[in-house]
Amino acid sequence: MHNEVTPLLSRALKDLLGAPRTGVDAEAESAALASLAGVCVDGQWSDGTGRALTVINPAIGMPLATVLGGESGAVDAAARAAAQASETWRRTPLAERADCLEKIARTVDAHRSALAELQMLNNGKPMAEAEIDVGDVVATFNYYASLCRSGAGLGTAPVALPDPAFQADVSFEPCGVVGLIVPWNFPMVTTAWKLAPALAAGCTVVLKPSDMTPLAEIALLRLIQQCGLPTGTVNMVCGGADVGVALTQHAGIAKISFTGSTAAGASIMRAAANRIQRVSLELGGKSAFIVLADADLDEAVSLAISGAFFNAGQMCSATSRILIEESVYAEFTRRFVERAAQLQTGDARDPATTLGPLISQAHWERVRGFVDLGKQAAELLLGGDDTPREGFFMNPVVFGDVPVSATIWREEIFGPVACLRSFSSDEEAARIANDSDYGLVATIATRDTARANVLSERLQVGTVWINTPQLIFPQTGWGGFKKSGIGRELGPWGLKAFQEIRHVVRSAA
Repeated sequence: MHNEVTPLLSRALKDLLGAPRTGVDAEAESAALASLAGVCVDGQWSDGTGRALTVINPAIGMPLATVLGGESGAVDAAARAAAQASETWRRTPLAERADCLEKIARTVDAHRSALAELQMLNNGKPMAEAEIDVGDVVATFNYYASLCRSGAGLGTAPVALPDPAFQADVSFEPCGVVGLIVPWNFPMVTTAWKLAPALAAGCTVVLKPSDMTPLAEIALLRLIQQCGLPTGTVNMVCGGADVGVALTQHAGIAKISFTGSTAAGASIMRAAANRIQRVSLELGGKSAFIVLADADLDEAVSLAISGAFFNAGQMCSATSRILIEESVYAEFTRRFVERAAQLQTGDARDPATTLGPLISQAHWERVRGFVDLGKQAAELLLGGDDTPREGFFMNPVVFGDVPVSATIWREEIFGPVACLRSFSSDEEAARIANDSDYGLVATIATRDTARANVLSERLQVGTVWINTPQLIFPQTGWGGFKKSGIGRELGPWGLKAFQEIRHVVRSAA
């Protein structure tokens, strides 16, 4: 199986990742793992002297490549390069910033197929999901290019004062050098959500990809280097947690933007507190899907299936707590279980594949542990009997009549596990949905627009979808209440996350 995959990676390496260090002929490339430079400082790629990262294809559980990651010395060099580039980039006219961002979008779009293939290999994403991810990257860079074109939220603007003897203006200044730490579940997407607004704001960057999925970010940066940014504007240090720690402790990093677990986010906050370092945190979720009795049940089931099982449930926005009004609970549950049982695992390149693998063996075991706990607390309606096999696949798991005190109801599982329970009134639905440490998103399924609007206003979350899939547009903000994070990404709020505000007040005389 390894020999079937390596030539595919070899093609992606040649197109996107630079020449692999596996010898001089195609046979050698097919027989050995590629060894890739994992550090890019001031436009130059080099082998890091930190931990070598073995990148696994989770669909077959076999290594794809080795990435030679960096350590604190590489972080220091990257931060210094970004600081040197900062004076040039922050003074680059907005129209030129827009040109660069638009060129990034065009270049990514031109390599759409290869990038999707790389996502499938490194992350195990089904083809349709990988293609959505690449489209999201293109849309995000184009959106922030449009903000640069319009000047909205950028540059300097006058401020109205009550006293005509004085004048004032406000300028939106880039934070400086920012550290971007991105997760493994949506490679490239979360990078684009941070990198595009950071560049639009005039910041320079040190990027740390996940140690499990660095290939997509390496490919993205190599493409970005073709798009006219000043040397050193975007730097990368691959590595493990030690690289993230070095970023949060570096005096030259003005801000950290992090997406990942709530526990890791809390650790970053503690480290940032020592220097009053700015932070944006997009963290966990345990989100609710509320089905009202008047909903179109077929549509509601389809939305609930994608909300719980897209990306194998490895989403902070997974709506895995499914609340169904009592009168339709039995029928909805029957249809939901039937549809979940039809999801197909398998080769990511097969269009019939609708459920990819979990990211690693360790994560598979973690999710299986939650499933075992669930069997003790609720009624198992589907799945839960997976045994280890080639790749880290897990079939959909559905629990019914789940108590609100159960661990599987309260804690983020990050796998293909859905929990169902009934409710008797909108007030009860809102109370149960809000009874969570998290507040990222929620979905409502109903034909009654007025009822949906009232219910949405009661939900303590950052985004509510009503009768729609989990559509995330670059124009709308992303982030949550409570332990789901601090700050917002996307939209004009994502731009503000990388800005400081300066007011100047002067005499009008």
